[in-house]
Order: sequence, then C-alpha cells, then structure tokens
Amino acid sequence: MTILFDGVCNFCNASINFIIDRDSKGIFKFAALQSEIGQELLKEFGLKTSDSESRTFDSIVAIEGDKVYQKSDAALEIARRMDGIWKIFYVFKIIPTFLRNPIYDLVARNRYRIFGRTDACRIPTPELKARFL
Repeated sequence: MTILFDGVCNFCNASINFIIDRDSKGIFKFAALQSEIGQELLKEFGLKTSDSESRTFDSIVAIEGDKVYQKSDAALEIARRMDGIWKIFYVFKIIPTFLRNPIYDLVARNRYRIFGRTDACRIPTPELKARFL
C-alpha cells in the first residue's frame, strides 16, 4: 500500500513515523503529496494535485492496486494493516463516511495551527529510504 501524505505538515510527518514503527513487514510505501511521484499518482487516479495555490492538501491518500482511499477511509485502511492493536480501529468503518469525514476534516483544517508545518518534506534515514518513493 502506498501512502501519500502532506510532506510539510508536522502532524502528517509524525503520523508517518507512527505507521513506520508499526509496520514490521514493511508493507507501506510513502510519498509526499507535493513530490513528483505524489503528483504523478494523484493525476493517475484523477485526484486534485493541490487544494489551493499554496499547494497544501487536506487528505491522506492510500493506494492499493487500483483502489484509492482518502480521508477517514484511508486512515482506517492503514490502521487495518498495521501491527498490533491498531487493527481494532477498523471497526469504525461501520460508521458512514458522511459522519466520519467531518471529524477528519476538522482535524485536517486545524493541523497547521495545532501542530505547525515545516518548510521541507521529511528526509528518510538510509534504512527507510527504500520505502519512500
């Protein structure tokens, strides 16, 4: 599964670190939404390549084969594949998307204000570099 994330968002970068630490099988690959490969994948799947002129993004995107998950669906699909107890969060899939996504959107809208942002995408360690596209 490929995870596209906002590379300048501190919360998003922390989330990627969290996922990496709970992915002992190395099933996840990562790319910043702002990166060349991120932009190519967004175009390939017919998704917006930015949410505004400042090129910020309000959704994590998970891609597996020809399936694309966004917002709360992406978060739940990622949790389902992580090691440990995190799989249990997939039970929230029974809650309709129209109820889940407003909560996701509230966090997404305020993530820079609460967690800050960085001027550059994350630079992976040499051992993690192969997992970043």
